[in-house]
Amino acid sequence: MNKHSKFQLKNVLAISFAHLVHDTYSSFLAPIVPLLKTKLGINNFLVSLLFVIKQIPSLLNPFIGIIADNLKIRYLVIIAPAVTTICMSLLGISPLYIVIAILLFVTGLSSAMFHVPTPVLIKKISGDRVGKGMSFYMLGGEAARTISPLIIVAAIDAWGLDGAFKLIPFGLLASAILYFKLRNINISEDIKKTKSLKGIKETFRKHLPFFLLISGIMFFRGFMKTSISSFLPTYLDEKGGSLWLGGISLSVFEFAGAVGAYLSGTLSDKIGRIKMLTIIIIVSPVLMFLFIASSGSLMFVTLLVLGFFIISSTPVLLAMVMDIDSEHQAFISGVFMFISFTSSSLTNLIVGALGDVVGLVNTYTISSALAFFAIPFILILRKRIDKT
Repeated sequence: MNKHSKFQLKNVLAISFAHLVHDTYSSFLAPIVPLLKTKLGINNFLVSLLFVIKQIPSLLNPFIGIIADNLKIRYLVIIAPAVTTICMSLLGISPLYIVIAILLFVTGLSSAMFHVPTPVLIKKISGDRVGKGMSFYMLGGEAARTISPLIIVAAIDAWGLDGAFKLIPFGLLASAILYFKLRNINISEDIKKTKSLKGIKETFRKHLPFFLLISGIMFFRGFMKTSISSFLPTYLDEKGGSLWLGGISLSVFEFAGAVGAYLSGTLSDKIGRIKMLTIIIIVSPVLMFLFIASSGSLMFVTLLVLGFFIISSTPVLLAMVMDIDSEHQAFISGVFMFISFTSSSLTNLIVGALGDVVGLVNTYTISSALAFFAIPFILILRKRIDKT
């Protein structure tokens, strides 16, 4: 039996912890948007443009995947959190929009270098339980987005927006810990090296229909996810809520998402990826409408259930991508991340523009309606998989 055929819990946890550290800092932007809008005097569209700038390096994801196929990729996992920590902790002290944009661009590049190779590492150390491995991995990311709003809001409460840079040492310490935990993960020899550009083109052409279908799913579902993850504090601010209410609400959403991310991938190992994904896609927009109509304590209840279903699609989709048997695994991962971050960028721009024109409350309703357009894509994907 190959030494990597079993589920390597310790290594999976180490990479999931790396995901936790990285995404805790990379998620600082959304909770402080109301403060940045006031400080810089910008509208929702310019805010959404900041999210897009952070995503621009995702255009390089397939190329990063090609490079990662030929590197000891664990070093990218170690370095990226340190870079992200520094850039995101400096947002509050930055005096100009352009400075913030540059910091976010560098963060986006760091994020791409982290998120492209790590699913490949997870696949290699998860044996025949890839769904479970992806659930642990996604749990790290969603747990990060759960605690991130609370950390940055507490830091601002204690030190002010300009004092958020004091969080840098904690992130650097975590990166140092990652070095000692990950340096001995020696699985790069199992990842087949990219042999030729021709092979990459053939791989891309072969799986293009699959990627087009999941692009449709991620794009139309992306309006809901973007509305919540990027604009929930701003949405509540427009309704008269405080910065703390926005931060706590975002944490509630992401906490539920962490639970969903962990359970959905594991469940998809048992009931099937397509069945799990179909349930998620149908239920999510209904819950979004319920959230919009709710208030008070009921709002938090619906937000919990909504977070569970909105976030839980990603580990299932990622597991489907990692189920593809290819010698260009990191390249395939890069294509998926390209789709993920590009669709996120587009929906951010559209949601931001709509927020300025019709208000975020109406934008939330439109986002919920658009999510139903993901259903035909999952039905076509189901038929395609049944034929193979």
